[in-house]
Amino acid sequence: MKKSIVLLKKNDELKIIDEELDIYLEIPHLAYAEVKKEDGGKALLFTNVVDKKNNITFDEPVLMNVFGSYKRCELLFGRSIESVADEITKLLHMKPPAGFMEKISMASELFSLKNIFPKRLKGEGECQAIKYLDDAVDLYKLPVLTTWEQDGGPFITMGQVYTQSLDGEMVNLGMYRLQVYDKNHLGMHWQIHKDSSHFFDQYQKAGKKMPVSIGIGGNPLYTWCATAPLPYGVNELLMYGLITKTPAQLVKSISNPLYIPKDVDYVIEGWVDPSEMKIEGPFGDHTGYYTLEEPYPIMEVSAITMKKERTFLATVVGKPPLEDKYMGWATGKIFFPLLKTTVPDLLDYHMPENAGFHNLILAKMQPLYKGHAKQFMHAFWGAGQMSFVKHAIFVDEKAPKLENYEAFATYVLNRFTPKSMFITEGILDALDHSSPENLVGGKLGIDSTLANKVEPPQLLGDAQLLNRVKELVSDVVDLHQFMRRTNNPITVISVNKSKNAKEYFDALVQLSPHLRIVVFVDAQRNDVRNSYMLVWRVTNNMDAQRDIYSAGLMVGIDGTNKTQVDGFTREWPDDVDCTQSVVDGLKEKGIWDLDEKTFKKFQLV
Repeated sequence: MKKSIVLLKKNDELKIIDEELDIYLEIPHLAYAEVKKEDGGKALLFTNVVDKKNNITFDEPVLMNVFGSYKRCELLFGRSIESVADEITKLLHMKPPAGFMEKISMASELFSLKNIFPKRLKGEGECQAIKYLDDAVDLYKLPVLTTWEQDGGPFITMGQVYTQSLDGEMVNLGMYRLQVYDKNHLGMHWQIHKDSSHFFDQYQKAGKKMPVSIGIGGNPLYTWCATAPLPYGVNELLMYGLITKTPAQLVKSISNPLYIPKDVDYVIEGWVDPSEMKIEGPFGDHTGYYTLEEPYPIMEVSAITMKKERTFLATVVGKPPLEDKYMGWATGKIFFPLLKTTVPDLLDYHMPENAGFHNLILAKMQPLYKGHAKQFMHAFWGAGQMSFVKHAIFVDEKAPKLENYEAFATYVLNRFTPKSMFITEGILDALDHSSPENLVGGKLGIDSTLANKVEPPQLLGDAQLLNRVKELVSDVVDLHQFMRRTNNPITVISVNKSKNAKEYFDALVQLSPHLRIVVFVDAQRNDVRNSYMLVWRVTNNMDAQRDIYSAGLMVGIDGTNKTQVDGFTREWPDDVDCTQSVVDGLKEKGIWDLDEKTFKKFQLV
């Protein structure tokens, strides 16, 4: 990490914090606040790191928010993100050369590709300068953070998880949260759709232990590569070689057969017994909710190695915006050419960070025939990690830029009717909490490629409409109308919920001349005027099959927390919130500098 720290400092993208801070809540709370600032704030280097509970002062600093801005992403990539995407596009469209000069040009391009393949070295790497084996292994000697008060313990949040198939023919690099159970056991939160989980199934069927090595730090691109959505069986470190034009140099782990980059700061090695599972979690995740306790595989740590001079890399997740906003931006741009091979008429796509990425995608396409957008919906919901997207809105080539949310929403709402909606069922991310059952739930597609004509409603002012609504639904607390100048204004209504929201909707149908799209949220914890956090709340909380209803031109959406009155039997998780006493303590130390307006907008407490 040393070179990256120097690079960030040189470009005024690093803030060094020398104040003594605890790995329990204090450090992650400060990083969480930093990334909420305009343009993502700075990367933070904490140089005085302690574990007060166990009376430990750590030798190494902790680095956070390293990818937390567009500028830092490109600095760490060493080139523009667009140039990487252009290179992938060129490779995908490479044609046989027509003449001698074209052959020379192609030979040069192909020769440069020799550097993308990872290179296995003999001997040891700098990551193995210090070694702890067997009884000397102690995970508590690493500054692993506990991010949130309800977390099940400390979690490694930027671990590069290296695995291989049973026959050793395929290798994988992924990123999964890793819970520290004790000094030599980690929880492996690889979900069923991840490559490592597929490998795990092979070892489980064979009744053999599975080797796992976890890298932390080194070139930050290793960490980004761990998140790359490459096809099954493709080594993610190929992306490192493609981006840097130098091969990742690997050395063998000292206690298992896996290879890891020689210059990572730490390596945690071990074995997973497929016959053993343990409850993992809870954990305040990037959905902004706690993911609940569930059984996951356990890794028994056999060795920990590290550099002499090292830095512990970590991230913090919770409510948006987060560091993954910027990592996801880079990923989306770079892998757009690969997505186009599945849907060639796709012109652009965008995943708003306040919908947690998998909860909403906006896509621009070239519609060529009737039903083309619905065909796209099926293609998206069957394409790799896109299959976990819950809600998708498709527009034609005449639509505004997808990142221009005001103009985009106006375009969609002016051509929306209930028949624009396509509701189906499909696979969901394991982190989703809203569906009636785990891993499967409703999906919503909206076809806005067609210019449906509909007359706008007869608008009332918020105060007048609120009085009319309260006459019909006594549980209503407040409301606010968004996008009033469109043909389909959105009315957000907060309620002290005592019944299923469908009953509220049915009661309001008589006001349909004044209403079009009605969204219900709980009065507690929601501001009906905060559109950013309402998108986060509603896309998280709704299941399209259960929570969308219509009557004529009026559409209802239930964005409330689900309870027994909804027939919901799963446990509903809590919001991820900062601990107020920790925030107050950081203010007293003079190092909490997030302004109150931003604090309230992003609902940190």
